[in-house]
Formats: sequence, C-alpha cells, structure tokens
Amino acid sequence: MSEAKSALDGMTFDGFVALRETGLQGMITLRGNLDARPLKAALKTFGVAIPKQRAIVQAEDRAAAWMSPDELLLFCPYDEVSGALAALHVTLAGSHALAVDMSDARAMFELRGDRVREVMAKLAPVDFAPGIFEPGEFRRSRMAQVPAAFWMPDGETMRIVCFRSVAPYMFELLKTSALPGSEVGLFRTGA
Repeated sequence: MSEAKSALDGMTFDGFVALRETGLQGMITLRGNLDARPLKAALKTFGVAIPKQRAIVQAEDRAAAWMSPDELLLFCPYDEVSGALAALHVTLAGSHALAVDMSDARAMFELRGDRVREVMAKLAPVDFAPGIFEPGEFRRSRMAQVPAAFWMPDGETMRIVCFRSVAPYMFELLKTSALPGSEVGLFRTGA
C-alpha cells in the first residue's frame, strides 16, 4: 500500500510572514440538519460543539467549522479519521446525514507573522481589519479565484484550506503575496 503524502510535502517559504503547507490533516465533511439530535450527539462523540454561523470551534486537536446551514468541516489528526468516521456513522445511523473523509482531497496552509492579514487582504475580498475578522471566525471565499476557507487560530496565524488539485497554485499565490518588499503596511499587529 502506498504511503500517504500531503499535497506539497510540507513546503515552506519565509517572506514578510512565514508560509508552510501543514502536511497531512484529517478533514471530514459532515452534512445534515445541524439542529437534529443525532447530529448534535455525533459532534459530542467527536469532541466538539456545533459552531455558530461563520465560526470555528476547537477542542484540543479537533475542530468543527461552519461551512453552510447544513454542512460542517471537521478537523482531527490524519491518522484518527477512520476511527472518527466509524464513530460518527454509528451515532448517525438511521438519520438523514452524511459524513465523508475529505482529507486527501484538500490541502492546508499556514501563514504566521504580524502581517498575515495583509497577505490575505491582497488575495480575498474580505475585510481583515482587527475587530472585523478575528480569531474564531471561519470564512469561505475565493482567493484569486480559487475557492478556499480560512480562519485565524490566533492574532498572528492564518490557516487556509483549498482543494488539493490547486495546492501548487495556492502556494504560489500566498508566496507572491508575502514577498519581502511587497508590504503595504496594513493591519500590522506588532510594533
């Protein structure tokens, strides 16, 4: 059996922020009525609460992100996906819901530094100003016409998820946006 590999094998770039492809990440798409008792029980089994609209909730190494009124994206360690899916399927048995492993269909990137908001503002039509886009908010949008989802785990880190098929292009977009000398001085959190 072949060994699992991430889209870009942990590729990195150091610009005015640090960029890295995070490696293998477990991701499960969960679809169903978010108010239904079986789905709430399934998330409790998974170890997280249902996030509010456009939010992400995290509990240790697991998280749930709001994707749409009937869809969540669940995160867990890559090697725990099959067990998590089995537990979800047991809890959701007989209900109108779907849980699918999307880990190998997506790639995840991380930006780190006091200018992550500036890098993102160059690529996505979102107001990244402090007080507007804050840690805990989860957004689906486009980054230079690439569908993506992103959030800030803290004030100087941004995580981005996109389809694996566009990972090299996304890496180049983020890298170009973070090139030293291309700073425009927006949103800097440091002194």
